[in-house]
Amino acid sequence: MSPMPVLTRDEAQTRAKLLDVHRYQIELGLTRGDEIFDSRTVIRFTARADGDTFVELKPAELRSVALDGQLLDLDSLSLDENRLAIKNLTAGEHELRIDTTMRYSRTGEGMHRFTDPTDGETYVYTQLFMDDVQRVFAAFDQPDLKAVFELTVTAPKGWTVLANGVTERQEDGSWRAAATPLISTYLVAVAAGPWHSVRTEHRGLPFGIHCRRSLAPYLDADADEILDITRACFDRYHEKFEEPYPFDSYDQAFVPEFNAGAMENPGLVTFRDEFVYRSAVTDTERQTRAMVIAHEMAHMWFGDLVTLRWWDDIWLNESFAEYMGYQTLTEATRFTDTWVDFGTVRKGWGYDADQRPSTHPVAPVPDAVPDTASAMLNFDGISYAKGASALRQLVAWLGEKDFLAGINTHFARHKFGNATLADFIESLAGATERDVHAWADSWLRTTGVDTLTASVSARPGEWTLTVDRAGSRPHRVTVGVYDRDLNDGHALVLRERYETDIPCNPPTDPRPGPRPALIVPNDLDLTYAKIRLDDVSEETAVRGISSVPDALTRAVLWNTLRDMVRDGDLEPAAYLEAARTHLPEETDLAVVQGVLAFAATQVADRFLPAHDRPAALATLTSLCRDLIRRTEDGSHPGLRLIAVRHLIDVAAQPDTISAWFSEGTVPGGPELDPELRWRILGRLAVLGAIDDAVIDTELVQDPSATGQEGAARCRAALPDPAAKRAAWESMFATDDLSNYLFTATAQGFWQPEQIDLVRNFVPRYYEDAVAVAARRGPAIAEAVGRWAFPVYAVSTETLRLGEQCLRDAAPIPALRRKLADQLDDLARTLRVREALAAQEMPEAEEA
Repeated sequence: MSPMPVLTRDEAQTRAKLLDVHRYQIELGLTRGDEIFDSRTVIRFTARADGDTFVELKPAELRSVALDGQLLDLDSLSLDENRLAIKNLTAGEHELRIDTTMRYSRTGEGMHRFTDPTDGETYVYTQLFMDDVQRVFAAFDQPDLKAVFELTVTAPKGWTVLANGVTERQEDGSWRAAATPLISTYLVAVAAGPWHSVRTEHRGLPFGIHCRRSLAPYLDADADEILDITRACFDRYHEKFEEPYPFDSYDQAFVPEFNAGAMENPGLVTFRDEFVYRSAVTDTERQTRAMVIAHEMAHMWFGDLVTLRWWDDIWLNESFAEYMGYQTLTEATRFTDTWVDFGTVRKGWGYDADQRPSTHPVAPVPDAVPDTASAMLNFDGISYAKGASALRQLVAWLGEKDFLAGINTHFARHKFGNATLADFIESLAGATERDVHAWADSWLRTTGVDTLTASVSARPGEWTLTVDRAGSRPHRVTVGVYDRDLNDGHALVLRERYETDIPCNPPTDPRPGPRPALIVPNDLDLTYAKIRLDDVSEETAVRGISSVPDALTRAVLWNTLRDMVRDGDLEPAAYLEAARTHLPEETDLAVVQGVLAFAATQVADRFLPAHDRPAALATLTSLCRDLIRRTEDGSHPGLRLIAVRHLIDVAAQPDTISAWFSEGTVPGGPELDPELRWRILGRLAVLGAIDDAVIDTELVQDPSATGQEGAARCRAALPDPAAKRAAWESMFATDDLSNYLFTATAQGFWQPEQIDLVRNFVPRYYEDAVAVAARRGPAIAEAVGRWAFPVYAVSTETLRLGEQCLRDAAPIPALRRKLADQLDDLARTLRVREALAAQEMPEAEEA
């Protein structure tokens, strides 16, 4: 597949001025086999003036085109890649009919087709985001040309068809979906196959959850939890929002090989079906699934009811859904500590993205998003995590009452239409006397992470906190003040919390009492900034972080240590030692998981030089054993599962985990489910302790899609030149791998223990990555840049080759962005290692 021409903002504005699109009638025929399907589209629209325009489509075959009842000569039509020119339109109403054959996808774009290896059943679903509508039906594809959609689908016998509206099977065997209200083209959705469904009603609306038949027992086991979360969020949003839910049903389909976490199609949200758990998970993972449910439901208002006019305002969709997802889950469900997970995991994603050269404002100026290719690059930690953090700061500054009043004004003004940042700010401004325009300029139009550095002066009976700001944004923060417990010198107790503005004018007054043991700016994590503690507080944090009573404060402190490692202000070994000391006392699963993940995948695998890695793995192994011992009484199954997973991942010798695999259980539990079995086999493959025969035997036991991915990951991880060549060829020489199998193979290929074995593939990577991305498009380009990058080849030569690739090889935009980010992370890693080497040299000379 060659990359398609992209839509520019100027082209979209021109077309929006010319056209008013009213209605689509779409007929899809899904009975033509494994490769192609029929797509017939009728578009009714009005031209406001005489002129030329174009419609997007990417057909395998264009069979006919008729404009206003007149068949057009296909030989004379101009179909330029994905654009069909419509020339000499006259002002007035028109009807365009297009009959095509389209191709199914194996990359999660357009109409994705998947055959379940467990039972041979086939499923298809659409993912039309940004500019993939044209792979399924002809359309004037831009977000501000909303229309009503009527959909008819002919599917194989035994299939069920889901769509944006309620579907009914017709006498002729086809399925017809109820007409939608006005929605954007990219939000049209179809999911067809022999679904297993659980249906109910809530507040008079049909609700349903759906998955592959082979996953039915697992969905049934969690159906009550999923539907309870769905109902609770639905009710809470109706308490917050004055506009009622705007669609006729609410279906949630868990679909295979889905690239994103989920997609907010009105009335038919699609989720990656890894959220249907086949194996044991932690409560934090259940919370993550619940957050995604809440996030996607928020989109029914933010994105579907009111939609961005152009892609520069993607934050109006994603930042709001991210914020509302976490906040509403906290308010409406048993998951009351969601902001701890956000602070531990999501916020670091935003901080990292915002410090790379590819950073951009939360709300970039329109000229910075000139086309859909550039817009796609902004679906990152800035549009999600930083944007949500900015909104959380806005609520802290503005007050929730005024914030919700502004939101409801926005919905009322723009429902079933489109809006911009300026529209939103005007709605907020009408609800408050505060200067929200200035706030937006400071927070939404700027880039980078502010750093707030604390210093403390003390005199007998009083102390003063000064917070210096490196950056430009105003911050409203809560300061947490902690003392050592007089009855337990190791424990910390909260003395007080108080709010302050940064910059502070006039300067902060002294506060009474002795100097605290720990002072935490941004104690409740209400702003978005890197924090640097005063010297006394930093020492207290490193020595006593587990003694801090509140999990959200501990998350802020762990994030501070994480940022210091990345910036070269804290030795990686010191972070490992802090983890080794404090995680055995940690109670919050999100904190344990986040700290262990950073310690293993960043500190041990990247920031530390290769000769220090064995000692780091030994430290992490000892830590995981401590956690396993701590949970022997069965009281903390989630913590035990995290420890078992990480002990597998950092095992330097095969003996222990090989015994677990042979026995089918960890002593004292848990028993090995499919996820743990494949995890152990993956690590044993890296260590050279198994061969293809063992992988094949396990695949017989678990032939599922997850099993196929596990086997691909294991085969690619084998420390054998022939296995590495075969994995490389499957990724780069053919286009046979689906998006998920490509990712699994890439995940197995590069391993820190095997860098000498695969060093010769590093220069090949850049050439082959550019070629496969150009052939297979953005979804595979994302996987190539994220998972197939030689992340453990930490050297100036890897950096030089990558910079040369960016300069000379012309990678497609999706790959270029991924490579630029990977290379910036590599440069950061090299700086950390160089600083460590410089520190070690004087010590060696002294010795």
